[in-house]
Amino acid sequence: MNDLAFLAAVVVSVFALVDPIGTLPFFVALTDGMDAGDRMVVLTRATIVVGTILAIFALFGRFLFAAFGFTLQAFEIAGGILLFLVAYDMLRGEVATTRLTASDREEALARRDEISVVPLGIPLLAGPGAISTVMIYEGYAGSDPIDIAATFIAIAATTAATYLVLRYGPNILRYLGRVGVMALTRVMGLLLAAIAVQFILNGILAFLGHAGIP
Repeated sequence: MNDLAFLAAVVVSVFALVDPIGTLPFFVALTDGMDAGDRMVVLTRATIVVGTILAIFALFGRFLFAAFGFTLQAFEIAGGILLFLVAYDMLRGEVATTRLTASDREEALARRDEISVVPLGIPLLAGPGAISTVMIYEGYAGSDPIDIAATFIAIAATTAATYLVLRYGPNILRYLGRVGVMALTRVMGLLLAAIAVQFILNGILAFLGHAGIP
């Protein structure tokens, strides 16, 4: 049950942070006017990028901790703060400003042939919040093979879901409408806010425990 709960938590966290539903209006706007073939190329490349980037950081995150002398507790607190900022933007119904700047938007519109990688794949989908989260969950996993696998299962599931959401984006937008998309974004923002607070609390409690403070 603990392994299933951990897997569920990772899947929900990674999916909410990648947020393909919230990204959908931006994707549709960027690919407007493209033929079906070009749109599929952008879609396929973007999903490959997000899956690859998250898998790389999940795989090598613990080595980055060792190389730079980070503790998991410090990364939990920093990651929790970052997630809360992302969640705050989502609760306001906005694309997270920690992932996409005004200059990113302008460049993307001007260079549509490259949008599948930047900014669609990075940082709009595979943003710093998603990257730090998979690293934190892999840190939680330790040497437990089931928990280690859970993060990669979550990445694979999120990548597949992202492909489907963007693939059928126009239909989804017509069905949900702008109000529906914003409502779902806010719900995921609320979930992320709770996860962010939990990360921060875990980091603080672990630090106090190591310091011998009851």
